[in-house]
Amino acid sequence: MAVVDRRRLVVEAAEKSFALFGYKATTMDQVAKIANVAKGTIYTFFTNKEELFDEILRSVILDMRRIAEEELRDDRTFFDNLYHTVDKLLEYRAQHNLLIKLFQEVRDFGTPKAREGLETIEHAILDYLEKQVTRAMQRNEVSGLDPKVVSFVLMKLYIALTSDWNKIHEPLSKEQIKEFVQRFVAGGLSPERSL
Repeated sequence: MAVVDRRRLVVEAAEKSFALFGYKATTMDQVAKIANVAKGTIYTFFTNKEELFDEILRSVILDMRRIAEEELRDDRTFFDNLYHTVDKLLEYRAQHNLLIKLFQEVRDFGTPKAREGLETIEHAILDYLEKQVTRAMQRNEVSGLDPKVVSFVLMKLYIALTSDWNKIHEPLSKEQIKEFVQRFVAGGLSPERSL
């Protein structure tokens, strides 16, 4: 039991360190200090910093998938499910210091491992979105376009409206974001509006 607890302590400490200092500045010494364990204890569970970071990313992806699954309801349309799920995921991202720090580190320093971490999360989101788009197509809720392309456009649109826009303008409210997505995408994907 103590081994499992030490591993959990190491993972939690590493997540705190990555969130505080970023990937590049985090050291195994810092993680050991935060976890209050000997540095060698970390290597009992993880070969190196990269492996520890990857473990944390897997946990983040599982959390995001769980949040999305909790929001999905069969009695809602694809777009209603999309809005509810994205709202919850945006709240998660805003409260998850590790993600905030990774975005900052990539923007400010272009750290390759931080960029790779964000790309891993992005791929998981795209895979999940693609499944939901395919499901919506089977239910005749969206027109039969390539689900990979639709998923990519949806994700990039949300990133543009929730993050990129904020760099030069006042942030949009959730309702404004929902309205823009409806105007830009929902009308174009609706089967009634297919060309």
